[in-house]
Order: sequence, then C-alpha cells, then structure tokens
Amino acid sequence: MVETQVQYFKELQSFCWENGFNPDIPKIERLAYFAELIRDKNESINLISRKDIDTIIERHIFISAYMSKFIPDKCTRFLDIGTGGGFPGIPLAIVRPELRGVLVDSTGKKIDAVKEFVDKLKLSNVTAVNSRVEDDEFKVKYQNSFDLIVSRATVPLIILFRYSLPLIKDRAFLVAIKGGNLEDEYKKAEMKYKSFIKKSTVFELNYKPNNVRNQKGKKLVLLELNK
Repeated sequence: MVETQVQYFKELQSFCWENGFNPDIPKIERLAYFAELIRDKNESINLISRKDIDTIIERHIFISAYMSKFIPDKCTRFLDIGTGGGFPGIPLAIVRPELRGVLVDSTGKKIDAVKEFVDKLKLSNVTAVNSRVEDDEFKVKYQNSFDLIVSRATVPLIILFRYSLPLIKDRAFLVAIKGGNLEDEYKKAEMKYKSFIKKSTVFELNYKPNNVRNQKGKKLVLLELNK
C-alpha cells in the first residue's frame, strides 16, 4: 500500500474498532484504496467537496460502510439513488459482498468515475448506470427489482418514496442518511405514503470519537415498506 493508503487504513481501522464495527482486514484495505481513488479523481471531477478531502474517511468512507450495520440481513439487491462518486453504494458493496447493487446517477462524468472505481476495486457485485431513476426506460428495466433502496442524496423523503415505489419488490427497505430536522419532512412523506410504511425507525448517527452526541446532526432513516 502507498503511504496515503496506509494512513487511510489506520484511520478507518480506528473508527471501526472504536464503534464496535469489525469488517475484516481485506475489506478495510479495499475501503482505504477506494478513499485514495476518490482523492485522486477529485482533482479533475468534483465528486466530493474539496474541503472534505482531509476528512474523507470520516465523512464519506466510514459513514457509508457504517450504514451496513443498520441494513437487515434478509436484503439481497440494492439500488443506490444519486450515488455521485459511489456513496454509499461502493462501501456497502465492499462490506457486504453478498449484496448485489445498482449505482445510479444522472451525471455521466460521475458514473464514468464510478465504473472506473468498480473495475479497479474488482467489485463483481455492483454495476453503475447513467440514468435518472424516474425515467421510463429505467423504471421498465428495473421495476420490482430491489428489496433495498439506499441514498445519501439530499432529496426529500417524499421524493425518495416516489422514485422507489416502482422499483421495489412487494417487501423492501429504504435506508437514507439525512441531516437537520426530519420531523416535517417525514410527516409530508407519511401523509402521502402511509399505506406503504410497515415500520419506521430513525437512528441518531452518532459515533466515536468525533460525534459521540451526534453534534453533526446526522440521522439514519430505516423504513420497512410493503407495496
């Protein structure tokens, strides 16, 4: 491993250990390699905010991998809506190799980068698609395909519901990382889609050592859906 990868590996290992999250060593190595790929590619394509480069492990790699702790074991196939540079889809695919996934984004340059990352990381369980999930062609191809929808995108929950419903199986889970006050956003989504929500849980996404009391205000929304 090159020097930056070693640094990323140590940082990741520390975050994982401190939070009782224990991916095996090869997975942490792969996540560290992904961090380096993102850092290098970000010089030519804006995949993450430039101010996040120094905190790429905490803000992007670790938090995406950590999502896997909240994903039910019964899930088999996921869709990452608005994957951007591959978040959370690529870390999820690394940590949970039994999951198969489709990473979708409407920006061609970002998807080209994601395809390159998938190739370099030798991930055989995910594919990257340049499309909008609301496009008819995408909906026809992937209707009733997924039992898990994941997203770190900033769209409101009500929009995520609208995007997800044609694409999910009869029973599925929606997992989204959200910031800020979720109360109004959730109420609007619930008003329209209450009949589809079997169970909903909101987790405070706190973690050691930098966010013990969730000062960063990140929440993970886990919704069990029935069509």
